[in-house]
Amino acid sequence: MREFAAGRRWEFVELVDQVSASKDRPGLTELWRLCRQRKIDVVVVWEFSRFARSTIELLRSLEEFNSLGIQFVSLKEQIDTTTPAGRLVYTVIAALAEFERDMIRMRVRSGMAHAKAKGVTLGRRRKVLDAVYIARRREQGATWATIAGELGVSSDTCQRAALRAAKSPSRSVM
Repeated sequence: MREFAAGRRWEFVELVDQVSASKDRPGLTELWRLCRQRKIDVVVVWEFSRFARSTIELLRSLEEFNSLGIQFVSLKEQIDTTTPAGRLVYTVIAALAEFERDMIRMRVRSGMAHAKAKGVTLGRRRKVLDAVYIARRREQGATWATIAGELGVSSDTCQRAALRAAKSPSRSVM
């Protein structure tokens, strides 16, 4: 990689993570910090697997590099987005990734429609909240966060329950 950078007359910063299986990768963290500060023009890796732990991680990284205007080179896979051929390969990879995301989205929607057709209720169960209790606690000066903590829900959920109860006083469920 040093020879490659020298052959292109690039200045380089070498970032290496010593532990390959670790989730804590200080070299990668530093790379992203430098990239987001626009201090890097090209990222050169030996091979995809040394950089990203999964195809999804690789594709997300390539998309972010692209959005930051950073070129990417993988020496083993011979992908070099600084060249027209490398940009073509990157475009094909990005198109395949988008296709896969669309296919996953389609399968999820189809599965949800099938489940609904069978009568399966999707989503979380509704939380039963006592709107009278919420109103009384608010009158006592309790904050939404306090009431939410007491009921084990979010502040937004408490506020929505109170709003629904105010609109329809006979209801105390959310």
